[in-house]
Amino acid sequence: MKWKLGVTTALLATLATPLQLAAQHHHYQLIDVGTFGGPQSQLAQGRTLNNRGTFAGCADTSTPDPNYPNFNPFLTPAGVADPFIFHTFEFKDGSVTDMGALPGTNSSCESFVTDRGLIVGSSENGLIDPLTGLPEIEAVAWQNGQVTNLGTFGGNGSFAIGANNRGQVVGAAANTVPDPFSVFFGWGTQTRAFLWTQSQGLQDLGTLGGPDAFAGFINDHGQIFGASYTSDVPNPLTGIPPVDAFLYEKGKMTDIPNGFGGTVVNPLGANNLGQLVGNASFADEVTSAPFLWSKGKFIDLGTFGGPFGDANWINDAGAITGSAGTPDFAAHGFFWKEGVLTDIGTVDGDDCSIGFNINSANQIVGLSFPCNGPDTHAFLWENGKIVDLNSLISDGSGMEVEFAGDINNSGEIAGLGVLLNGDTHAVLLVPCDDNHPGVEGCDYSMIEASATASVKPTLHAIPGRKLPIALWQRGRRFHFPRPVIGQTK
Repeated sequence: MKWKLGVTTALLATLATPLQLAAQHHHYQLIDVGTFGGPQSQLAQGRTLNNRGTFAGCADTSTPDPNYPNFNPFLTPAGVADPFIFHTFEFKDGSVTDMGALPGTNSSCESFVTDRGLIVGSSENGLIDPLTGLPEIEAVAWQNGQVTNLGTFGGNGSFAIGANNRGQVVGAAANTVPDPFSVFFGWGTQTRAFLWTQSQGLQDLGTLGGPDAFAGFINDHGQIFGASYTSDVPNPLTGIPPVDAFLYEKGKMTDIPNGFGGTVVNPLGANNLGQLVGNASFADEVTSAPFLWSKGKFIDLGTFGGPFGDANWINDAGAITGSAGTPDFAAHGFFWKEGVLTDIGTVDGDDCSIGFNINSANQIVGLSFPCNGPDTHAFLWENGKIVDLNSLISDGSGMEVEFAGDINNSGEIAGLGVLLNGDTHAVLLVPCDDNHPGVEGCDYSMIEASATASVKPTLHAIPGRKLPIALWQRGRRFHFPRPVIGQTK
């Protein structure tokens, strides 16, 4: 199976209301990617679904992890120990492939998949880091069935974060220089931003003057975005040196300084137009706002009256999604375009939401949840309406989709579903529309969907079940450390 003015305001409101109530949506067919014999599979922290329908993540095998519970938290987005060895998976044309790991009994996980099928991420290498006592991980790339170790700068770790359709890979790697500010990366030595190519191998991109940097994004023009310390003198308010974003192109690293007066800039997404989004702190180093950097301008996207916000993703038309604080310290997902910030709301019954990804049709997917509760709901926002994705699924097969992380330009969605026993599986949601004819199990009728939260008492009564904070902060994993900004109420 292959998927390739003259009317009063009151009258306008009256006319608009029934149209909003009668909004129609396509059904989605849920495909459970499954596992490699173990209990769970998961999404990675970066792009997991390309525009050709290839889906990548990582899944448990049935092999116990000999190092458990010792675990490197940078290997997966959840950042928690897994008792099983897990491997990167590729789901393509209806079948799942185990992409393996570096030789030995090692776990691996994907970070990014390009439209040409290059998958990058990290893998354990079988060694224990003598400086940290954690299993070492190294940046890897998978292509044509082969896994390639991208190496380090002599230190005890690296990870690949992004890639482009030219086969260029970016990330962070350790060198051997002791570094008191490396605790975030966990290596004890300096972290350097890298560019890797098949012909030239690993290249150190340098820094903005401080000891550490990482490269998080590379677009198809070869422009690289990341963040770097600008000195080795810590700010007394944050305990770390100042952090700026950077643009690296044509062999030169250009500083993108904080436009809000603070000393921390976190880049969270970039596009092929050379635009960068993320969040940045104000001078108090406690409040922040989402930003867009475009053509040398640092633009405040605003919030909904709260003291924090993140811009998580930007499409190639410059439309942005993320989350922004409200006066009561909740967070609402947003859609930003051409200077207008739109609150996309929450699923009914929730008071927090976060937009994670936006495609070329301005469809947004993300997470809706009670700010203080354990239940989470995957949502789709389209045509000005937020919908609980579970209300669109033709057959959920006893599974509730509670997280949606990516949506491609064909409207396919990568998410996480939860079984009745509490295990999570990576899932692909395929729209039952004209672009996806003949999908087995698809209901091609239209549906008047609901933003009402789906309720499955059996699922949510699982003892010890907690809000997967690491999931709703997905994409924030490579932040430089700072005081808590954006704590929900």
